[in-house]
Amino acid sequence: MHQVNPLILVDGSQYMFRSYHATRQFYTSKGIPTNAIRGVTMMLRKLVRENPTATVAVIFDAPGKTFRDDLFSAYKANRPPLEEEMRLQIDAIHTFVEALGLPLLIVPGVEADDVIGTLATQATALGRDTLISSNDKDFAQLVNAHVRLEDSEQGGGLDEAGVQEKFQVAPNQIVDYLALMGDKADNIPGVPGVGKKTAAKWLQEHGDLDTVIEKAGEVKGKIGERLRENLGKLPLSRELATIKCDVEMSHSAETLEHSPRNYEKLIELCHQYEFRTLREMFEEDMGSPSGQQPEAEVEVEVEVIHTTEQLAELKQALIAAGSFAMFAANSTTSTINHQINALGFCVDPDKAWYIPLTQSFGESNLSVQDSLDALAEVFANPELTVVAHDIKRLRHTFQAHGVQIRTSVQDVMLMSYVLNSIALGEHRLKSIAASVLDRAITDEGDLLGTGAKRIEFSAADPETLKDYVTEQVTTIRALVDELNARLEKTKALQEIYDEVEKPLEPYLWSMEHHGTLVEPSVLETLNEELETRRDALLSQAYEEAGHEFNLRSPKQLAVVLYDELELKPPKASKSGARTTNEDYLSTLTGSNPLPQIILDYRATTKLMDTYIAGLTREINPATRRIHTSFSQANASTGRLASVNPNLQNIPIRTAEGRRVREAFIAPEGHVLLTADYSQIELRVMAHITNDPGLTEAFSNGLDIHQATAAEVFGLPMSLVNEDQRRSAKAINFGLMYGMSAFGLARTLDILRPEAQRYIDAYFSRYPSVQNYVQASQDHGREHGYVETIYGRRIYLRDINARNHMVRAAAERLAINAPVQGSAADIIKKATIKVGQWLAEESDLDIAMILQVHDELVFEVAETDLPVAQAHIPELMRTAVELNVPIEVDLGVADNWSAAH
Repeated sequence: MHQVNPLILVDGSQYMFRSYHATRQFYTSKGIPTNAIRGVTMMLRKLVRENPTATVAVIFDAPGKTFRDDLFSAYKANRPPLEEEMRLQIDAIHTFVEALGLPLLIVPGVEADDVIGTLATQATALGRDTLISSNDKDFAQLVNAHVRLEDSEQGGGLDEAGVQEKFQVAPNQIVDYLALMGDKADNIPGVPGVGKKTAAKWLQEHGDLDTVIEKAGEVKGKIGERLRENLGKLPLSRELATIKCDVEMSHSAETLEHSPRNYEKLIELCHQYEFRTLREMFEEDMGSPSGQQPEAEVEVEVEVIHTTEQLAELKQALIAAGSFAMFAANSTTSTINHQINALGFCVDPDKAWYIPLTQSFGESNLSVQDSLDALAEVFANPELTVVAHDIKRLRHTFQAHGVQIRTSVQDVMLMSYVLNSIALGEHRLKSIAASVLDRAITDEGDLLGTGAKRIEFSAADPETLKDYVTEQVTTIRALVDELNARLEKTKALQEIYDEVEKPLEPYLWSMEHHGTLVEPSVLETLNEELETRRDALLSQAYEEAGHEFNLRSPKQLAVVLYDELELKPPKASKSGARTTNEDYLSTLTGSNPLPQIILDYRATTKLMDTYIAGLTREINPATRRIHTSFSQANASTGRLASVNPNLQNIPIRTAEGRRVREAFIAPEGHVLLTADYSQIELRVMAHITNDPGLTEAFSNGLDIHQATAAEVFGLPMSLVNEDQRRSAKAINFGLMYGMSAFGLARTLDILRPEAQRYIDAYFSRYPSVQNYVQASQDHGREHGYVETIYGRRIYLRDINARNHMVRAAAERLAINAPVQGSAADIIKKATIKVGQWLAEESDLDIAMILQVHDELVFEVAETDLPVAQAHIPELMRTAVELNVPIEVDLGVADNWSAAH
């Protein structure tokens, strides 16, 4: 840009969408979503600071219809409605834009594209250079000698030559190019089957759309037929794709200018939305003359280690520092198989060390083993502290090379998880950096690609790999101080991290590393039996239908069920599809044998495909064991997740499902011991509510479901029958999960008024439970989160949602999350206590191998079984203290199934 005062036109609506979807969702302590607000504000601040002489204007779509809807009623009809959490952030984004002093343009009846097109056209007439800050390809039609299209995230830009190179057509051909391709998102018709290559080829040959239409008869093949079939739609497609450049509005390219930045308002907004880092940035901006000077980037000195002498110097530097961040770039084929490709270390923000282990920088590199052996003394020193992201993965990486980490540790992933667990599976380093440091960094997928296009670390550009590792390790170093500061503000969260999550991690690693022995022949035999059962079910299904069909095809199944057999059809979706899901099929089982056959067929094939085949694939050939991975930063309530493979979801209510567990066996001379907390969630409910009825029942060792049935039905316990006990069990667990009368009626197959009478009777007998339900929901609505008995916070992002169904789900979570989360904390505390005992009693041949829900599984030498039976239940019972007794059920057998 050569103009002294260029114009930058920001596609604000796209900034918002990009920010909303680019990172995990963030919430204030009151449950207000903020990721789009934060993202847009950060992007705009950065844009202004990097372009101090430019005038930046921000344009958003106006609510309501536009002139294109009048042209074509189905315009954008395929787009889903705006997500509620995004919609809730729009007003705040506008307020931030205005406080930044930037012109905010929202013009009814047109789209943001049209406002941008009009301003760009006006600027061109004035000879004023313009950048359009958006990556929407539609804007390429506006590019000319004065207008460039720039992506504010990826940098660079498209001038006229850039458009030609990227799209293979000139800017003045873009509208015709878009018209030929159509746009599924906007529902612009186009020509079905015509993609960018074909559209560009036709325009290269014929120049414009009118000539393509004129020459349509010359296009051969099926694509020619489609072109001719859709000729009538092309003029409309072109009109819809054309950006309007003569919008009447109060602003013009000549009058746009910044207002003074309102720092007082910006800082007030940062307080309101709890943007600590952003607030500090604005406070820093206040000290500069214009608040628009580019930030000075911190230069990091990187020393590349190639020699043993350098390694020795690094070792001494790490020991002297006492605490250091580290990062390993490693590839993995399973939980325990890792290959290190490069290492990074950082003590101070401006200095890092990089050890290339598979790449060449013009010098020979050290081997992985030599490097780790040289640093083994560092990792064996308990006086030192290693700071990492996902320390458990790092342990596996080092263990694969015979090196154990015995230092103290800090894990920024677990810190982030404790501070806000709601972002399921999103405690990646990239997400944490964006949330906590407002820093955009590269992650492994960015570096190596994903899916079929993924490359190995060894194929990455050496300099790029060095920069990547340096960025990761310096980010980890910057994060630990900030996250520690945030944890220190809330004592309970600090204790959850220090006393639960951090000490739990090495025991989870130990279970993963040890693995569980599996007998493949058990799975093979079961698979053969299930194949026979599957084939029999197929034959039965064909007989009921009167012909063969694909049972796995929902469309074919719907035809058989609803058209041929004329069973009661469900309400069709907007696309016309009729559901064949399990919930609906279960309502049809009394009408015809086929729905039950389908349900049995699905259960059988799921066992074969998901569990038998899936588990067989995961057996490590070297150890004959399955090494599942326990995902610690996953569930919002604090529960662990078992992945690769998932051992928590093996069905145990069916005979076949229980038989899958028979494949998990004890080695010779050993047995499997299971230790399972008895009704722990109900006991937690009794503790939280301190309800006299529940407390008394547990304290007296009564059957809680029988006792509840006696209370609800007004009977002596001796007269409670099995049906009444079953109903009471459904009530006990259902109300703990926020079940309504409708849900209870469905569960018990009774009428809704009768279900409501059961619930009313329950609450009249256990009034403290009803008080808890109301208090927990009220707390959630006021604060945006609920807490476990140990202070773990479970954020409720939808607790104040306008949509009734969404809000109701959050209200149910408000009831259950403190109970389930407390139970999760209890089993974690028990795992730590038992793990510490086993470490102290190192002469015992007892290994803790699994944690599944409220159960711990051990591999025990037969000679040590009496010791295990005596100590493990007591350790679990005393891991925590509730105001009701805690009971632990033991099971012993040579396989997991028989141990129950």
